Amino acid sequence: MTLEKAVNDSNAFYLAHHIAVVHKKPTPIQLVHVDYPQRSLAVIKEAYFRRPSTTDYNGVYRGYYLDFDAKETRNKTSFPLKNFHQHQVTHLKECLYQDGICFALIRFTTLDKTFVYPATSLLVDWDHYCSGQKKSIPLTKIISDGYEVHSGFNPRINYLTGVDQLIAASQQ
Repeated sequence: MTLEKAVNDSNAFYLAHHIAVVHKKPTPIQLVHVDYPQRSLAVIKEAYFRRPSTTDYNGVYRGYYLDFDAKETRNKTSFPLKNFHQHQVTHLKECLYQDGICFALIRFTTLDKTFVYPATSLLVDWDHYCSGQKKSIPLTKIISDGYEVHSGFNPRINYLTGVDQLIAASQQ
């Protein structure tokens, strides 16, 4: 199961149980050419991205605005920063400025470990990446700065336990 599918399933569980309202943001595309042999058989032949998207998910939990991106890697010791894009980091920074709860949900597929990694830490890592000082975030830093969350049946990934810890840390 991909991280995105697991997060979408978790969000459906949270919504059904009135715990949180979090949705995946659609990617803005411009259709150029569509074949319509029949309406039910329409096929997109050509399309392009209208503009860079921001992050993958946003919503509301316990009165807090959430904004986050979900990323995964097969690496065992670090997370490559090239998996993020400047427009995503800028968006997280702007949401933090408005007191949003912002993070990256990072999954190490080979290790079967998932973390809520605060955007405040990601911004520092990103600055080091842009200045050529580092290319990845060491797993040890993700463990120390982030919050490990666990997989289960329902929700598939209980990332809100990490969000609760992130909220508590932001109030200190």
